Amino acid sequence: MFNSVRVGAVAGLVGGIVFGMMMAVMGMLTVIAGMVGSSSAIVGFMVHLVISAMIGAGYGVVLGSLATSTTRGLASGAAYGMAWWVIGPLTVMPLMMGMGFGSQWTSSAITAALPSLMGHGIYGLIVGFVFFRMKSARVPR
Repeated sequence: MFNSVRVGAVAGLVGGIVFGMMMAVMGMLTVIAGMVGSSSAIVGFMVHLVISAMIGAGYGVVLGSLATSTTRGLASGAAYGMAWWVIGPLTVMPLMMGMGFGSQWTSSAITAALPSLMGHGIYGLIVGFVFFRMKSARVPR
């Protein structure tokens, strides 16, 4: 299990770097920084990478066993990433920022969060792909 956590964390970092670059272009890193009381995009990127590694480790534990092929890694990763869109920006993040439960569950808030859904889906695709490739790589002994 430790190996799945470690590989998942690395896959999460790879996905997090790509998703973080997308967030930087969209100007969203300062929003992430706000979760820890900062307004710095650099702080936001660092917080994002920590979260990405933890979520990737979770993928390794929860869904890593499903990543038995590239296709299955991509599918399970995409589903996992989209589930985190619901858990993260629509639920946990608003609570952490004092907005209250359900504040992001209005139709206008969900519409505004759709670019984030795309980002979470891409993150998940990358996590599932990298996880499968790392787990299936032959390491010389």
